[in-house]
Amino acid sequence: MEFGEAQFFTKIDELRAYLLNKVVGLSDEDEEISSKILDCIENVILQVVTSLSQDEAPVLVLPNRASWDNVRFDSAIGLQMSSTRAAMTIRSSCPKSATTFSQILKILSVIYTLVQSNSYATKRDIYYNHPQLFGSQRTVDRIVDDVSCMLKVPRRSLRVLATSKGLISGDLCYTEEDGTRIDCHSNSAAVAVSSNIAGIRNVVSSAKFVLVVEKDATFQRLLHDDFCTKISPCIMITGKGFPDVNSRLMVRKLWDVLHVPVFTLVDADPHGIEIMCIYKYGSVAMSFEAHSLTIPSVMWLGILPSDLQRLQVPRDALIPLSKRDENKLNSLLKRPYVAEQPEWLKEMELMQKNKHKAEIQSLAAIGPDFLTSIYLPNKLRYGGWL
Repeated sequence: MEFGEAQFFTKIDELRAYLLNKVVGLSDEDEEISSKILDCIENVILQVVTSLSQDEAPVLVLPNRASWDNVRFDSAIGLQMSSTRAAMTIRSSCPKSATTFSQILKILSVIYTLVQSNSYATKRDIYYNHPQLFGSQRTVDRIVDDVSCMLKVPRRSLRVLATSKGLISGDLCYTEEDGTRIDCHSNSAAVAVSSNIAGIRNVVSSAKFVLVVEKDATFQRLLHDDFCTKISPCIMITGKGFPDVNSRLMVRKLWDVLHVPVFTLVDADPHGIEIMCIYKYGSVAMSFEAHSLTIPSVMWLGILPSDLQRLQVPRDALIPLSKRDENKLNSLLKRPYVAEQPEWLKEMELMQKNKHKAEIQSLAAIGPDFLTSIYLPNKLRYGGWL
């Protein structure tokens, strides 16, 4: 099979044309919001000072980012924060929350300085400058997201950067904000996803599609097998499991700029399905930033539970669902977006019925190169996605 011939991409080109017809009013990511951030922080501090002047213990009120009560489902956007009915009150006078109160004020102070000076800092910088206050890197990560939600501004606009864990490879070149030109064409090594997606410009690519790979191990296997060369032109990206925000922003950036189909390759298990749903519909914790993170046009390429039957994957390559898997699957079946995807629902119900799961690597039981030589090429050529 000559993968490079134009005929190979017929189904993908048809899908791209369909998706382009659905594109409506893309948002401007470069809108200036620095003054809004400064005003919001000043208002928070003013409330604290006012409380102190009245001999009252200051409090901070944060939306609860873990509550479904604050989230509604919009088929065009995904999971979107629509209210703050569920909120957390951080009291400076309460021993259990006094430290958190101090940590939030410190983060606000750092952000205010960064925005004023138009400079950047990493979350690791913030932690290591104040390790005794924060105690752990995870605390900084959580509070930065809490502050972003409280101020109702995208996290990237706070000038606080996070180290990316994702990797990208394929037909793609772009320029970083500092002027560095990045070339992702190498067949032997992937490029780390940028820590400043908003600063990326001059994107050049002839890619026909983007393939989001759940696991780093599978990504490396595809890289080793020259997948991006055999089925060129394309772009391949992995968030190494549960994706970080930068990996999600990068996939969204590629969609915004290139408008090509985005496919996901995940394990045929509840965890893999949830990861795919995060790329497509977002997560409750980051629902306040859904507009810049979700890609509702994402398609499920594989591994489908029905593929396991259709391809007669050997039973010894299948894994029984654990109680934890069953609970996760039941939770997914109740998600508001499942009703929008009846074909996905059938696949999940099939998994529930058969009570087994499979990793992408299970296809190696059919043949060592079955994934890259047969499974993916046939899926992409004949439209085997949901």
